[in-house]
Amino acid sequence: MRSVSTIPGISSQSLPAAPTAAPGVIGWWTGAVKPAALDQLPLLLRTLDQPLYVLRQGGEYLLANSGTVQLGVATGVQGALPLVAWLPPAPASQMGDLGFCRDYHLRFPYMTGAMANGIASTRLVTAIAEAGLLGSFGAAGLGVPQVAAAIAELQGRLPDHSFCINLIHSPNEKDREDQLVDLFIQKGIHMVEASAYMTLTLPALRYRLHGIHHDGQGNIVTPHRIIAKVSRVEVAERWFSPPPDKFLKTLLDNGVITTEQADLAKQIPVAQDLTVEADSGGHTDNRPAITLLPTMLALRDRLQKQFNYHAPLRVGAAGGIATPASVAAAFAMGAAYVVSGTINQSCLESGSSDTVRGMLAEAQQADTAMAAAGDMFELGVKVQVLKRGTLFAMRANKLYETYRAWNSLEAIPVKERENLEKTIFKAPLEQIWQTTREYFAAHDPGQIERAERDPKHKMALVFRWYLGLSSRWANAGVEDRQADYQIWCGPAMGAFNEWTRDSFLAQPQNRQVVTVALNLIFGAALVSRLQMLRLQGIELPLDLARIAPMPAEEIEQYLQ
Repeated sequence: MRSVSTIPGISSQSLPAAPTAAPGVIGWWTGAVKPAALDQLPLLLRTLDQPLYVLRQGGEYLLANSGTVQLGVATGVQGALPLVAWLPPAPASQMGDLGFCRDYHLRFPYMTGAMANGIASTRLVTAIAEAGLLGSFGAAGLGVPQVAAAIAELQGRLPDHSFCINLIHSPNEKDREDQLVDLFIQKGIHMVEASAYMTLTLPALRYRLHGIHHDGQGNIVTPHRIIAKVSRVEVAERWFSPPPDKFLKTLLDNGVITTEQADLAKQIPVAQDLTVEADSGGHTDNRPAITLLPTMLALRDRLQKQFNYHAPLRVGAAGGIATPASVAAAFAMGAAYVVSGTINQSCLESGSSDTVRGMLAEAQQADTAMAAAGDMFELGVKVQVLKRGTLFAMRANKLYETYRAWNSLEAIPVKERENLEKTIFKAPLEQIWQTTREYFAAHDPGQIERAERDPKHKMALVFRWYLGLSSRWANAGVEDRQADYQIWCGPAMGAFNEWTRDSFLAQPQNRQVVTVALNLIFGAALVSRLQMLRLQGIELPLDLARIAPMPAEEIEQYLQ
């Protein structure tokens, strides 16, 4: 085998000079430009908007991306070279669903998902939006005034770009969804990413139906869009179906919608776009994408046929989106768009701390664990977090076990209570309750009233103090609380670290969210082209599939 110089972006060796089982001739090529030598393969693969022809001459392969090709011809004209494989032009913008990009005015079908407490920060969303991608601000866990300030900042920075705000299901704070929906409508937020929903809620539906009307051509116009993130088929079916009649009746009776709007609502899905959340950081059912995505695509097809929507339903993929290969695989399976999450937390623009970024950069795929969730603590819901370098998962699960075992703080055995105060809370539980009480007195007095009636609820509020602050300690980089950092993390982080090993992206200080996104998009396009060559019988060296990270500026010259 001949050696080939390494070109940044693709590490390569030559194809076999005389393949054992050479691909057959599929046509003939002629051109005014001399074909390139095989060592130009990595470079020519990058020209996504041009075809690539693999020719054979004298037992060796040659390459061209221009010329005239005659397919299926037994004998070529004089001077023609046999064609053994070819790639059509395939710009990265054509991966996924073109309608997704068209509807949201995007360059590529790529989205950064919301990470709570502003980890998916205004800075991150701004950078992503300015690059022509879709970002979702992490509003979960923030107060309404903080969300309002973030909206004002984003609208000021991005007057001509699309972006999302996260709307998270909050069963323990039922008024919060209504308050956020009121804010979104008031501030003109036309797109939200709905997450952690176990069922539909009236606030979410109220947001979706606000302003629904017919245009001059008789089309149904829905000014407010929801991108729903789900992992369960039964929940996905509710989002992909028209609003339930009982909900429409409630909205009608309350004067929220008109009779005409209720009739229009029966002809649209609650969400046209649905993100399939496989094994991911934070709230997750740990479902494998390779089985979950096809199941949701089948559901999409069934409901699209059943309801015959004018605007087709779309399914995106999240969870495990961390390498060019995973992005290419998602699109190959039929995803309309992809959503990255955990890997963005390790980027400079995230609202996390440098300490957390360093911890994430060292994570491997097995360095995660499931821990009790703060927002749905009493329900036993769990989130996936980083295990390496922190004791949070063990301590959070200990609190949930204690909650299950006893009916009040006073019922906890003395030794166990002292252990909790010493190792987890680092303060007497009564002191924690007073702090918790002051918080809810200002934000949700009903919680205090309930706690005074129900000692077990009081215990839950005290335990949620730790679960709530643990992520804030991580974001702020509080040094003496590193063992208690709650860092939402899925196995995608380990895959990303392995892919970027020995490259400039291995260092946290070099991880910029747009650089990461462009590498995944462009790399996925290259992976797809390499696979198309394999499918045509071209034998590739193993290391040719290695797509190395590149600076964003270098990638952009191929994406124009």
